[in-house]
Amino acid sequence: MAESARPHLLLVNLGTPEAPTPAAVRTFLTEFLSDPAVVDLPRWIWQPILKTFVLRSRPQRVAAMYESVWTDRGSPLRVATERMAYAARALAGGGCTVSTAYRYGEPSLDTEMRRLAREHDGPVIVVPLFPHRTDATTGTAFKRAREAAVSAGIGNRYSEALVAPADGGYIAALASRWRETLKQCAAPPEHLVVSFHGIPVRYDRRERRQYSRDCEETTAAFLAAIAWPASRATLAYQSKFGPEPWLTPATATLVEDLGRRGVRRVAVVTPGFLTDGLETLEEIGIRARESFLAAGGEELHLVSAVEDHPAMIDSLVRLARSGKAGDRCTA
Repeated sequence: MAESARPHLLLVNLGTPEAPTPAAVRTFLTEFLSDPAVVDLPRWIWQPILKTFVLRSRPQRVAAMYESVWTDRGSPLRVATERMAYAARALAGGGCTVSTAYRYGEPSLDTEMRRLAREHDGPVIVVPLFPHRTDATTGTAFKRAREAAVSAGIGNRYSEALVAPADGGYIAALASRWRETLKQCAAPPEHLVVSFHGIPVRYDRRERRQYSRDCEETTAAFLAAIAWPASRATLAYQSKFGPEPWLTPATATLVEDLGRRGVRRVAVVTPGFLTDGLETLEEIGIRARESFLAAGGEELHLVSAVEDHPAMIDSLVRLARSGKAGDRCTA
């Protein structure tokens, strides 16, 4: 029996391999790196490179990275995403229903839209767990979700919403995670790195700097919320892939430079990731920390992702109820 016409909140995250093994990582990377929104080279050029070189060498190395952060319950990203959905259901009560899907991997958007077509009569509001707009994240999530909804026969009930870069609940949750980190520090950090996932410079220019401007807006709102001087903070970009120029400064290079310049204590916050995963726990929490210490630093603290913080969950539930983000929504 289908549910009553309550709104349904569908939280969409990037995705994750099913296991920290080369075979599972290869399956995940094949789908992820075949998305033209992620790598926009012509298929006749990119696919031979992907199959001949990338998928032969990279899965084993990436699987080892996943193994270093994998938990007894599975992928950190999947565990955190499900925890967010659980918290949203609890907060919403009977006001809306909530589920999750992934742009890459399972449950896929196709799988979840087909289930909603069978079991849900109300509007479906798709919210990517990315507050910063670019075709490589929000764009591809919405495009695939729309296709899946139409294919499942519920395109007329489909709508989209985004967590805004300076949404009140989102920024409050970031500030709260920051204060939690400070309590764990023996002494306050000397410098704060605000690290976002990078994209090629070419993509950002094509999109009229929409992504980098969103990152700058979040950074300014966050620094204001924690009363942290801009002179002791740097916005940076991580997770570069491929040879072409990406947005700079690069987080890895910046962290090493800070250590060499005599900065002893650094904190890194990663606002672009609403859930912790490989890019935060391994890339920052392990590799960046090792690089900082090797360069002469003493402490690098990683600020936890907002995940199921009550303020963040409140913003998500308000999206389902009204179709608007806390302070601003672009749909």
